[in-house]
Amino acid sequence: MEHKKFETIRSARRRGDGRDPLGTNSEIARKLKQYYDDIVSEEVPDRFTSLLSQLEEREESSSPTEKD
Repeated sequence: MEHKKFETIRSARRRGDGRDPLGTNSEIARKLKQYYDDIVSEEVPDRFTSLLSQLEEREESSSPTEKD
């Protein structure tokens, strides 16, 4: 069985020969990154922020206090 060496995108860019290490998957990768960036830039809904605050308060009140 022959093992092929996988290269990183950075090394391919450094080499500068124009080959794309992802091949046909480059477009998929680009779209996934764009989708992720869009999601990350969205604001967190107020209701979700409120629920997270309530959860933090409950965790703080139920956690045992440290004794010296």
